[in-house]
Amino acid sequence: MGAVNEQSGSSWRPPPSSVAVQARMARQRQRDTDAETQVRKYLHANGIRFRVDAKLEPDLRTKGDIVWRGLKLVVFIDGCFWHGCPEHATRPKANARWWAEKLDANIARDRKTDAELARRGWSVLRFWEHELPEDVAQSIAARLEALRGES
Repeated sequence: MGAVNEQSGSSWRPPPSSVAVQARMARQRQRDTDAETQVRKYLHANGIRFRVDAKLEPDLRTKGDIVWRGLKLVVFIDGCFWHGCPEHATRPKANARWWAEKLDANIARDRKTDAELARRGWSVLRFWEHELPEDVAQSIAARLEALRGES
């Protein structure tokens, strides 16, 4: 990640490049994003129930956006900026080095999480925030049906 501030021992962050950037970043949601809520609406309308922002394993820090613990299915709906979408990701020009390290670390953490969850028997589905919510919900429903058929 970023450099460590020797005085405080905490992770150092560069100051925002402008007041507008600071305001935009303050509005960023970690959960219940528009993309997540739209997918959840489609699932719920089709009678599919789930857990939201749920911890997956006691010893892992990871929480899934939409989760079925009994079936070991987790869905992540990734933001294009934060998770490196190949179509829409951008990299800030201000504080470019810090952002590159931050965003690259996010992507590496996602791959590590996917591998660890798969090793533990979880099915991991990842979608981009720009994907059509109805299509995402249909993909999830199909995977649920397949997993229930295996039980």
